[in-house]
Amino acid sequence: DQQKSDTVVIFGRAEEQIGTAQSASEGVVGYKDLSTRPISRAAELVEVIPGMIATEHSSGGKANQYFLRGFNLDHGTDFGGFIDGVPINQRSHPHMSGYLDLNFLMADLVERVEFKKGVQYAENGDFTSAGSASFVLYDKLPENYAQLRIDAEGEYRVTAAGSWDVGEGTLLAAAAHEGGDGSFDLPAKLDKTTAYLKYTQPLSLGSMGDAKLRLGLIGYSNDWVATDQIPLRAVEDGSIGRFGYIDPINGGKSRRYIASAGLDWDDASLLAYYQRSELNLFHNFTYFIDQVLGDQVEQAERRNAVGVRGRVKRDFDLFGVKAEGRVGADFHMDWLDESSLYKTTARVRTSTISENAVDVMEAGVWGDITLHWTDRFRTTFGLRADYLDGEVETPVAANAGSDNGTQLSPKINIAYTISDQLEVYAGAGIGFHSNNIIGVVQTVDPVTGDPVDSPKPFSESRGGEVGVRWEPNPTFNLSAAIFALEFDSELIYVGDSGISEPSDPTRRYGFEVAAFWNPVEWLAFDASYASSNSRFQDAPSNFDRVPNTVEGVAAAGVTWLPGDGWEGSLRVRYLGPAPLLEDNSVRAPSTTLVNAGISKDFGRFEVGFEILNLLDAKDYDMVYFYESQLANEAAPVEDIHFHPVHPQTAVLTLKAKY
Repeated sequence: DQQKSDTVVIFGRAEEQIGTAQSASEGVVGYKDLSTRPISRAAELVEVIPGMIATEHSSGGKANQYFLRGFNLDHGTDFGGFIDGVPINQRSHPHMSGYLDLNFLMADLVERVEFKKGVQYAENGDFTSAGSASFVLYDKLPENYAQLRIDAEGEYRVTAAGSWDVGEGTLLAAAAHEGGDGSFDLPAKLDKTTAYLKYTQPLSLGSMGDAKLRLGLIGYSNDWVATDQIPLRAVEDGSIGRFGYIDPINGGKSRRYIASAGLDWDDASLLAYYQRSELNLFHNFTYFIDQVLGDQVEQAERRNAVGVRGRVKRDFDLFGVKAEGRVGADFHMDWLDESSLYKTTARVRTSTISENAVDVMEAGVWGDITLHWTDRFRTTFGLRADYLDGEVETPVAANAGSDNGTQLSPKINIAYTISDQLEVYAGAGIGFHSNNIIGVVQTVDPVTGDPVDSPKPFSESRGGEVGVRWEPNPTFNLSAAIFALEFDSELIYVGDSGISEPSDPTRRYGFEVAAFWNPVEWLAFDASYASSNSRFQDAPSNFDRVPNTVEGVAAAGVTWLPGDGWEGSLRVRYLGPAPLLEDNSVRAPSTTLVNAGISKDFGRFEVGFEILNLLDAKDYDMVYFYESQLANEAAPVEDIHFHPVHPQTAVLTLKAKY
């Protein structure tokens, strides 16, 4: 019977969470949810999180743009990413603090994605006001394989991965190389290599019980030529096509190396890690305002980082009330030999805007206690305290120095189980993100010498949500939440200019709903929708829109697993319109993309075929409104600038198993 699969199919979305979850908006996605999903870039794995979208405004190796809960998260800032517990966001990054580059993530190795949204979790610290995602890698792959993935434009990806018993443990090894020129007019010259090693071994620690040892190594190298966003007027007058470019020398090179060691018990975990990263990023968004040298800039960094994360959980009775207590600590130290901004022409430095060496340390302790007042009613009270200390060395004496700050963040979550199938939640808390220490200690514009205001070490957010989770049977679940999040007015260090700029206080509120249905073993549906309203709090109603904050996000998909080795998937995602100016006079249109994929497993070999952008949409992947100047123009011109979605692309995958 070909309508029955030969093995048990597991969807992470089907995991029951009533009785354990702290909110309606947290969840787990994994296993077949991931392996059947057609994707064009690694960062799209975040789109398994209901209401989240990953786009790009510059091709190649630059971190993606992320959208969630009314935030244009830019390249990170208020969304935290972790790979096997190792934090990926980078403090005091020259492009922006909290920079979240997921280009080195190998999607094939991700077993599941655990996500949380909002500020109500004590374990979530810096860069997590909107949410967080933890990418948990396989300890042992389901199969060893070598794979070639090639698209109609000539981009390719070669992967080899496997797991083997080594001693008393398991060794996972994987490597991938990507190359090609891509689908834009400017050849991308992509040269990207990623390698992973992971060793896990069970340990017996006597009175401390059984544990699992985890050792990990990641290496990543990427060189590319980038097609940045382009001005609409140049496309409309025929100067360039919609896949064209203005500056042919943008792009960069990126390196990242991670070593980690961890121990996991049933009720405790400890992780230590080291990271080395290097980045040279060249971009030119305004073209020729400088009519002699052009407007290209380079952001450069050289970073070493170490960190330790640990937590302990204990169950106990508190005056007759069943309780669970957790305490944890995080420590992270960065040494940036270089965190600098240069004026460049054709990738050659012509002058220095800001040149810095940075040391920054952040430490946090947290704890929470969950009290089960009855079998149906529980509360979780949490508290987090963080401390940041940083020092900057720079040739501009007025901008050298040190500063520090503290942040106290209380949390509360309430859950009530109405029945075995229905649970409601309410939660609130304070969150934060750290600011670039260069901007914190800065007192003058490094170019003009004019006095500037400086941000505080931490920017605080306040938020909350109420929600419901319905799990009537093992094949269906639905969750919904209403949320709100506020940020105080703040100064934000802008890596593209080298100074801090003011941002008015903002308020975001909206709702989310997500559903999963697995009516029969060989068929599954999922859908989600999120709507948000983002406003400046103190601005007049005709001038209070937060630019580039998307008003609605939707996604839906069907997964088909009829057996006999066949798998299929069809997915659609919608990125809604957004204001581009505070008065809402210029707006970004919506974007809708459809991806489809089908594969056949022949045993030792597997063949897959995907069509990305199935309907060949001509939409924008990212869009902005600002002034720029082309070579034939006498003065800057306000215009829409956009990066198009990739054209319809056919992808062939050949896999050999061994």
